[in-house]
Amino acid sequence: MIFLQLFYTFFKIGLFGFGGGYAMISMIQGEVITRHQWLTSTEFTDIIAISQMTPGPIGINSATYVGYSAVINAGYSHTVGILGSIIATFSVVLPSFILMILISRFFLKYQKHPIIASVFSGLRPGVVGLLAAAALVLMNKENFGTETTQIIFSCILFAGTFIASYRYKVNPILLIIICGIIGYICFGYIW
Repeated sequence: MIFLQLFYTFFKIGLFGFGGGYAMISMIQGEVITRHQWLTSTEFTDIIAISQMTPGPIGINSATYVGYSAVINAGYSHTVGILGSIIATFSVVLPSFILMILISRFFLKYQKHPIIASVFSGLRPGVVGLLAAAALVLMNKENFGTETTQIIFSCILFAGTFIASYRYKVNPILLIIICGIIGYICFGYIW
């Protein structure tokens, strides 16, 4: 039963997740935590963090981790959890694969048509909204803490990372490693 639910859920997310992986995060969160209750908010936040650090698109990485975790949390073995990962990953990619095959045949021919241009102009604000929703999903107590000092420290760490990335073009991998070390030292020992 859980495998059919995983397939349907991630197929739907893949079909309507315009804007890429970050836009899918709020949809995944709504389905996985709120609707099906496969994961807790803390588990989901950890999965998003891992998905951002591993190579590949965040939406596909998230689907892989959620598929595995949902099956494990349902009481199945780790081997069966791998099947859950495969099903979730396959089903989130399948709609894009099908749509790209269909659209690619017609898009190059009609991309300058006014109706097609209008459709894509209308999709842009929707994508921005989905990305903003993904940012809001990640602004929770699991990421910023519950104590005032934790929240202040998290905001300072966020601002420092933003400035280092945007202004000084510091390598994102280096920033992830530095923030992980700082987080471990400060949150692991102090709080």
